[in-house]
Amino acid sequence: MPHTPSEPAPAAPVAGTAPVRPAAVRRQVTVPMRFPDGYATSARVFTFDGLADGREHLALGLGDWRRSLTRSANGGRPVLVRPHSECLTGDVFGSQRCDCGPQLREAVERISEAGGFLLYLRQEGRGIGLYAKLDAYALQDTGLDTYEANVALGHGEDERDYTTAAQMLLALGARRVALLSNNPDKAEQLGRLGVHVESRVPTGVHVSAANVRYLATKATHSAHTLDLPMVD
Repeated sequence: MPHTPSEPAPAAPVAGTAPVRPAAVRRQVTVPMRFPDGYATSARVFTFDGLADGREHLALGLGDWRRSLTRSANGGRPVLVRPHSECLTGDVFGSQRCDCGPQLREAVERISEAGGFLLYLRQEGRGIGLYAKLDAYALQDTGLDTYEANVALGHGEDERDYTTAAQMLLALGARRVALLSNNPDKAEQLGRLGVHVESRVPTGVHVSAANVRYLATKATHSAHTLDLPMVD
């Protein structure tokens, strides 16, 4: 049966990359969205079968994502994509210890304007989980930075794996992407897994007195693309 824009077709991995096990779209539904500042849009939310880690990750199709897929498949601009790791404290509770909530808000609007996908990945605390992330917060309050705290708890500095993100993108037909991210590791992992990252588009810098050390550590320790202003 021929592919239609409302039924994303899987794309084959790029030659020479590590193969990923194919995943498939399980269901898609439209969900209206509204943020605390009043910004509203709607998303086509996709669930999947066959994801490598068995978790319930989501892809949100925003704006004219169908047109974006078609344009990319025909050699035009790549699809704008943000892999966003779940952050309950920042995304839901508005914590200012990180920049996750503002990044999510920014990404939804920018992707809605361009047409593309936001991947909401269940990788709380750089993959260590919610309780461990809060344990890491307690250690940060004693002077450790965000990476040191994870290691002190017996975890890796960053345990996130983007295999499922690659599976989701390939299942949606998004083989060529522009990555909305400051994190070079996301681009490197997706590239190895068969998604061609044609460019990396930095997000804004959402800095406050509460998160400036956190952001500075990301910039110096893991080469995040962040042009940090001075904060009084």
